[in-house]
Amino acid sequence: MIKSFYATRQWALWAYGGGLLLFTSLWLQVQMTVALNTWYGQFYDLLQNAASYKDNPDEGITLFFSKLISLSYVRNGFDGEPSFIVIAFPYILLAIFTAWFTRIYGLRWREAITFDYVPRWRSVEQEIEGASQRIQEDCNRFARIVESLGLQIVRAVMTLIAFIPVLYGLSDKVDVPVLRDIEGSLVWGALIISLGGLVISWFVGWKLPGLEYNNQKVEAAFRKDLVLGEDDKAHHADPIVLRGFFGRIRFNYHRLYLHYGYFDAWVSTYDQFMVIAPYLIMGPGLFTGALTLGVMVQVSNAFGKVHGSFSLFLHNWTTITELRSIWKRLHEFEENLDRYAVPVPA
Repeated sequence: MIKSFYATRQWALWAYGGGLLLFTSLWLQVQMTVALNTWYGQFYDLLQNAASYKDNPDEGITLFFSKLISLSYVRNGFDGEPSFIVIAFPYILLAIFTAWFTRIYGLRWREAITFDYVPRWRSVEQEIEGASQRIQEDCNRFARIVESLGLQIVRAVMTLIAFIPVLYGLSDKVDVPVLRDIEGSLVWGALIISLGGLVISWFVGWKLPGLEYNNQKVEAAFRKDLVLGEDDKAHHADPIVLRGFFGRIRFNYHRLYLHYGYFDAWVSTYDQFMVIAPYLIMGPGLFTGALTLGVMVQVSNAFGKVHGSFSLFLHNWTTITELRSIWKRLHEFEENLDRYAVPVPA
């Protein structure tokens, strides 16, 4: 799965050159999100002080629109403070390119895995159960999940690198007993809450990978009988037999959905708490004058970025569960390819 793409000369340009292009694109996007965080602070401070322009509203309105749609930053040779559209539009274009290229990258990875398996499968001494599904379906699903999840992991790491210093610097605005005496309290708070959520999620979702794996086995049995029935309906695809196969599918899915039900309940509860967490920590400072509305919004945004990166695995637990199940099946398939390989003459 890994060596076929990253350890061959044939795919080296795609694996490493394409990977470098994606890294660069993600790094630029993260830098833009940092710039947006700074913009939030300035913009919301302007809104908080809007009443001070009541004797000269035109000045305030001009400043308001300059924060949103002005191109003066570009016209002045990228000097001064960029407006929202100067940051957001390039971000959108870059995000579109990154999403497109990531899909192409995943497709090339799938191609590498597929045509590493095919010649090995064609030369085995004994047929391997479900080989066609492993080569066609699981390779596709593996590449698509790794494409999506890998992009998120890289983005999360870069976001942490960029935003931890921002959140650390904003921690001196905390005006809550105990926390205000801890240096970098916002960073530590985001880390502890996120890791705590991840540990709880691990135990809550403990059975999900095994249930997903079992589901694929009963699905494969059902599919195999249908495929055989395409050529021989006299001996395969009997409705009574198929109903028996589907009964096992239904039983497994009911168990799986039950476990996903309480896992989703935990994640939803956790997410709703995280909406108010930065306000619980920073809110009192608004009333004591320790911070402004702009700083409050900056903290909320930065806290969300850092927490979101820390809790990446929690929010992708179902995807990771599926990936673990696919990895297990492909690993078993590779072991069978090695086990039943035709011995090379000495």
